[in-house]
Amino acid sequence: MTECLVVKGGKYLEGSVEITSAKNAILPILAGTVMCNGVTVIEKCTRYVDVDIMLDILEDIGCKVNREKDFIAIDCSTIQSSYIKDNFSKKIRSSIFMLGPLLSRFHYAKVAYPGGCNIGARPIDLHLDGLRSLNVKIEERHGYITCDGSNMRANSIHLDFPSVGATENIMMAAVLLKGTTTIYNVACEPEIEDLQNFLNAAGAKISGAGTKTITIDGVDRLYGTTYTPMSDRIIAGTYIIACAMSQGKIKLDNVIPEHNVALINKLRQAGCRFKISPTSIEMLCNKRLNSIAAIDTQVYPGFPTDLQSQILTLQTISRGTSVVTENLYETRFKVASELNKMGADITLNNKSAIVRGVPRLYGAEVTAGDLRGGAGLVIAGLKADGYTTVLGVEHIDRGYKAIECDLCRLNADITRKQIKM
Repeated sequence: MTECLVVKGGKYLEGSVEITSAKNAILPILAGTVMCNGVTVIEKCTRYVDVDIMLDILEDIGCKVNREKDFIAIDCSTIQSSYIKDNFSKKIRSSIFMLGPLLSRFHYAKVAYPGGCNIGARPIDLHLDGLRSLNVKIEERHGYITCDGSNMRANSIHLDFPSVGATENIMMAAVLLKGTTTIYNVACEPEIEDLQNFLNAAGAKISGAGTKTITIDGVDRLYGTTYTPMSDRIIAGTYIIACAMSQGKIKLDNVIPEHNVALINKLRQAGCRFKISPTSIEMLCNKRLNSIAAIDTQVYPGFPTDLQSQILTLQTISRGTSVVTENLYETRFKVASELNKMGADITLNNKSAIVRGVPRLYGAEVTAGDLRGGAGLVIAGLKADGYTTVLGVEHIDRGYKAIECDLCRLNADITRKQIKM
């Protein structure tokens, strides 16, 4: 048995919903708890599938994890291993975040090559090169990465590309080193600033997150703390696009509006109206939108690659032609062929998708090939004539906690069903 989502099209979204905590903030924070002496409590820790897998990893290496409804309590004083087994690493790319914390605590780590969504090569060379700059000896054999940090030392590091994961891994690896580590050309995503805030709450001395240079002054130890991760800007962006797709009126609470400025600006140009407060976004879309001529994914604060599939979906029923260019992950257009099954007119040309807007989409059976593409297909179903059945729901669940429940609160008609395969 497997699960699918059945979406009945034709209902416009209305109402309000509160945005949950960010998967991409929670995962590195959970890895960072490995370095903390004492109990760490993560409040409002949304239990995405990826989060549960990371908690499984912590338990497997000896941490005590108390999984409550509204918080997670983690005691890492009982860790017995710095080895992450391949059955965990293959499930979740974020297992690579364990390298930095384990090296900080044990000066040794062994991790299988990570898995996750198949959206491109996503090499981890930047992670490993950064760790080598901290004098970590790394051996890659038989599908495992073995790191010897017995002679680690602080250093200045320049990233060849502003990778989010590499930035976070190096930050955590350097927290307990004597001296000062400076990382240049880092990623500026809000989740990195959230990780900095968590680590500083536990006793670290890190500054500069959100800029192109991060400085880490080493400390002797970190302590248990209580922390609430930031809200999920990608979920918020997904629901904003869903509202535009369905021509609705919604309010999103527990958001940080500046995290979605790139998206909001694009949709304003297309014809959406917004009312912004410090913690909420209200939007109205009561007409068919004009196409957005050019959408190019970039590192933050540019247009996020994690909203590319969703905005591409919106362009399928917008008036005119749009060119969507993916600059970060080379295979993130899998959703295009599924949308074409629903009547979309999308042509792929290298790293760009040419989307000619059509008056309507039609319900069909489609399959999610990755997390964000799956969200795009659910959004497509909101506008399609008839019923759309979305298979591959396990991908969507990795980053949305019961997406159908949130959208049904906003007047959608979506049912999760079990089917035989």
